[in-house]
This record gives sequence, structure tokens and C-alpha cells, in this order.
Amino acid sequence: MNHFLRRCVAGLMLGGLLVYGLAQGQEFRVGFVSTDRIFKEANTAKAAQVKLEQEFAKREKEVIDLGATLKSAVDKFEREAPTLPEGQRALRQRQLVDQDREFQRKRREFQEDLNSRKNEELQQVLERANKVVKQVAESEKYDLILQEAVYINPKHDITDKVIKALNAGSAK
Repeated sequence: MNHFLRRCVAGLMLGGLLVYGLAQGQEFRVGFVSTDRIFKEANTAKAAQVKLEQEFAKREKEVIDLGATLKSAVDKFEREAPTLPEGQRALRQRQLVDQDREFQRKRREFQEDLNSRKNEELQQVLERANKVVKQVAESEKYDLILQEAVYINPKHDITDKVIKALNAGSAK
């Protein structure tokens, strides 16, 4: 509900700004930027993705290897369980439960660390993009730039300009 109310208020404010601009006899310029496209297409976002992949490759491999080792041990246990004495079967079952618990913990820690770093990197990309958006808006005299919309006429989409400026800035 809160999200819905924010959109309604934003729509009313935009309508008010448009009416005010028309009443003043001035053109009201609105632009739109797709942050999803920036995260996918900007060189800074691509570089951040490569950086994260390199940073987490070793840990990811360790988690994958640990999972494969656990799966192999479970498969072996399932094959041998019918012929094992009860005490040995219970011991190996406890060991497998402990190994699984350790695997789940490491996988969860890996995912949390990766998500945290990804958010940090994306925040940096977004901060740079917002600076470029502001420069484009000021140089081309936009009154309002939106980052979310249900519908946008492609003529108002300035994402290509922002990506081009971001890429030019990252090449320096």
C-alpha cells in the first residue's frame, strides 16, 4: 500500500508541475533513465561484474567442490547403508548431517558476502550514473528525470545518452 501511495503522490506532483509549467508558458521537459539498462550495458557496471566474479571465483569453486564431495558421500552411504551394521550406519549418518550443515553454512555465507559486495558495487555505479544523469539534465534543460515508470514514450528515454557519457567517463 505504501508503494502505491508514493506513486499516487508522485503522479499528483508531476501533474501539478506540468500545470504550473503550462501556466507559466514554459515547456516542461521530462526524461527517463532505465537503471536496469545502465546496470547491464554501462562499462562501469560490466567492470564491477568482472571484478566480483574474480573476487569470488575461488570461494565459489570451494563451495561447489564441497557440495560435490557431500553428494558423493551421500551416494556412497546410500549404496552401502543396507550392509552396514546399525552403529556404523548411525555414525556415518550423523557425519553426513554435520557435513551438510557445514556445506549449507558455507553456501549461505558465500551468498551473503556476494550479495553484500554486489550491492556495494552497484551502489557505486548508481552514484556515478546519477551524476551523469544530473549533468545531462542540466545541459539539456530537463525539468524532471524519472527512473521508474509504468510507461514511458521512447522519445523521453535518455538512457542511451547516460550510458554513452558513463562509458566515455570510464575510458578516461
